[in-house]
Amino acid sequence: MIDSLNHLPRPGAEAATLADRFGDLAPPLNHRQAALESARCLYCYDAPCVNACPSEIDIPSFIHNIQQENVQGAAQKILSANILGGSCARVCPTEVLCQQACVRNSHQECAPVLIGQLQRYALDNAHFSEHPFQRAAATGKRIAVVGAGPAGLSCAHRLALHGHDVVIFEARKKAGGLNEYGIAKYKLVDDFAQREVDFLLEVGGIEIRHGQRLGTDLSLSELHQQFDAVFLAIGLAASRALGMADEDAPGVLAATTYIRELRQSDDLSQLPLADRCIVIGAGNTAIDMAVQMARLGARDVNLVYRRGHADMGATEHEQAIARDNQVRLLTWARPEQVLLNDAGQVRGMRFARTRLVDGRLQDTGETFELAADAIFKAIGQTFDDGALIDSLARSLARDGDRLQVDEQLRTSVPGIYAGGDCTALGQDLTVQAVQHGKLAAEAIHAQLMLNVEAA
Repeated sequence: MIDSLNHLPRPGAEAATLADRFGDLAPPLNHRQAALESARCLYCYDAPCVNACPSEIDIPSFIHNIQQENVQGAAQKILSANILGGSCARVCPTEVLCQQACVRNSHQECAPVLIGQLQRYALDNAHFSEHPFQRAAATGKRIAVVGAGPAGLSCAHRLALHGHDVVIFEARKKAGGLNEYGIAKYKLVDDFAQREVDFLLEVGGIEIRHGQRLGTDLSLSELHQQFDAVFLAIGLAASRALGMADEDAPGVLAATTYIRELRQSDDLSQLPLADRCIVIGAGNTAIDMAVQMARLGARDVNLVYRRGHADMGATEHEQAIARDNQVRLLTWARPEQVLLNDAGQVRGMRFARTRLVDGRLQDTGETFELAADAIFKAIGQTFDDGALIDSLARSLARDGDRLQVDEQLRTSVPGIYAGGDCTALGQDLTVQAVQHGKLAAEAIHAQLMLNVEAA
């Protein structure tokens, strides 16, 4: 359990009631709905939705397959580009990617084709008697993948297809990364993340070794020597700090820590509940934290951001979810001081009101206080420097707190590649991480085969 919140009460609702509150956020389309929605697609040539998809799924093609009642073909088309297409259909911000690019947005009805829901429909209703992709002949090459999140899994699957053997080193007990530990429970329900991992592994040639943390149980130097290539998909494991006094007081916690506990809980009624809580941040993690606390039964949930709504990292869709769950979105407020009670526990927070002056954020001189039993930090993740402590790891070039890679996902050290959130390339999205893994696998394969030919 989360030690810093142990002094808080448990939810008043029973476990079954709470489980119902964390049911599927977006119920799936039925057959009739999918048929009607797929018929709306214009099957554009050079479709803008494809250009907007980070994983380059042939969207018109798979939707046309659905319209032709070829669900298997639609699923195969999706998975050939994105092996984690099921989870991406559920968590990807399609409203600002493929659906925003849909030409139907400028049509008379001003509503895009529901691409994400059609993608989910195809994958949920396809029934493969065996894995839809077959491995190539064994190459004898072994690649180490560090991290079993979306980037690592995607890379491993594509490498296995090419006939390579892959060992994934994962620090946690379960594979899946953010899909397993960091996404709101109502977005990925019914243990979907693990079922998707099991499906991916059916391709063969992939071994996952759990309890293996880079910097503690593994060194990059050893992996570099023992394997033909290394792919780093280690994410951003550390939460950013507010940088103020009493930040470690009982009642202050990283939002990702609580979300992880919530997603792994079999009985939500045993989680600590802050009747009044503050979430600091403006991204999807902040929204996920605030909404889940509200669904657990919190009476007063405030999400506070130092800038305005337009600057929030969370999409309008996510912000609407927060408002629908009675989360109060407070903007133009900067955390100034954690307020404690006589027992040294959180009782609230003082904020400084902010404004923009010549493009720079400044305090107005006004302050206000919010009462709270807990404060959740969701101000972003940063690199865990403990993962890269050996001499070879320290030599990797960085872009700020991220690893520097080129367009082929190569780091500054030959034979070592990286992708996903631990790099500064692209967006911090599940679908982007999947694409990184796929591209890195193709680059690794090309280089290994080039070396074979040269030999």
